[in-house]
Amino acid sequence: MTETQYRLFLKQLKNVAENSAFYKQKFAECGLSPEDIKSPEDIGNIPFTDKTDLRKAYPLGLMAVPEEQIVRIHSTSGTTGDPVIIPYTAQDVADWCEMFKRCYEIAGVTAADRVQITPGFGLWTAGIGFQTGCEALGAMAVPMGPGNTEKQLKMMADLKTTVLGSTSSYALLLAEQVQERGLLKDLALKKGIIGSERWSDKMRKRIREGLGIELFDIYGLTEIYGPGISIDCEYHTGLHYFDDYLYVEIIDPETGETVPEGTYGEIVVTTLRKEGAPLLRYRTHDMSRLIPGKCACGRSYPRHDRILGRTDDVVKVKGVNIHPSQIDILLKGIEGVSSEYMVSLTKEGSKDKMILRFEAENGTDLRSLEQLVGHAFKQKIGIRIHTEAVPLGGLPRSEKKTKRIHDLRYQ
Repeated sequence: MTETQYRLFLKQLKNVAENSAFYKQKFAECGLSPEDIKSPEDIGNIPFTDKTDLRKAYPLGLMAVPEEQIVRIHSTSGTTGDPVIIPYTAQDVADWCEMFKRCYEIAGVTAADRVQITPGFGLWTAGIGFQTGCEALGAMAVPMGPGNTEKQLKMMADLKTTVLGSTSSYALLLAEQVQERGLLKDLALKKGIIGSERWSDKMRKRIREGLGIELFDIYGLTEIYGPGISIDCEYHTGLHYFDDYLYVEIIDPETGETVPEGTYGEIVVTTLRKEGAPLLRYRTHDMSRLIPGKCACGRSYPRHDRILGRTDDVVKVKGVNIHPSQIDILLKGIEGVSSEYMVSLTKEGSKDKMILRFEAENGTDLRSLEQLVGHAFKQKIGIRIHTEAVPLGGLPRSEKKTKRIHDLRYQ
């Protein structure tokens, strides 16, 4: 933690203690006062904030300024309960816009570019984040929104868009359609700014080659502004995050203790300047690590690594904890297996049954691959599963995020 960050942290701590009903209650419950934080080391005594806490504040319990200062709200989907509503002041919007503009600049996007924006607009943060950052940079925004692939491809070709903003799932769908229709020669795409979900090396390769573009990981979440709080640079050795707006910790998700720099754990974020809905030590449940040292690009912004997955993505099958990233790594090492897979979990009597369906490259023997993947799964992860290889394109595609694991055991 730098001296400037610590000063901003203390200022935010004092602010929420005085102006946030949410944090007033939280501090009262744990007996914490801002005066208790006398050094950066004391920050570990501040309780974490979790998404469950934010849901309890529905609808506008997170608001820490008078309502007259709120100019916009965004919201999570609310698929697993009440949505989390995040109110923004004009300054919050401007700060987010500045961070997203920096993301474009780090990716080498200029005012001469045309940016095709495919994520959703409305209550979701992604589309508007891509657009306002693009406009601040001075590039041409093409705010398509999700879906309507026919029109996406037409605009991409006719407008000669040079940058694609997308989820990895939709970027793969577009790449497959471009290849299938022989459209690559008609496109002017140079870069893809891709976020919203974890994606494997094999998936990256297919998107990169299918669209003929350089790929940049962008990270963010609705609770912390939205996408655009970090991005990787031209060296692709980690994502630069903006430490003048955010204080980032990595903790052991089991113990809550801070881990040594370079060790993987859960990302915890404090918003140092947020006004509408400031958050202290927010547990994102995203898994990564802080990367020691300076990047070869020379930028001063620190880096975190790619997102490995989420702590709440883990499923227990036959007594073994399995994370999607383990499946990614396993399939990456097997020749002939493509990037896309889907897991179904069901019960046969009292026993768990796991079916791993995966796409195979053209010209491979499906039955042989099934045996190879099944054997590798038993050897490396430790349980026997059912495998099913399907031809390339045989699994569903998504215009938003791809759901990899379908747990039907308790329905």
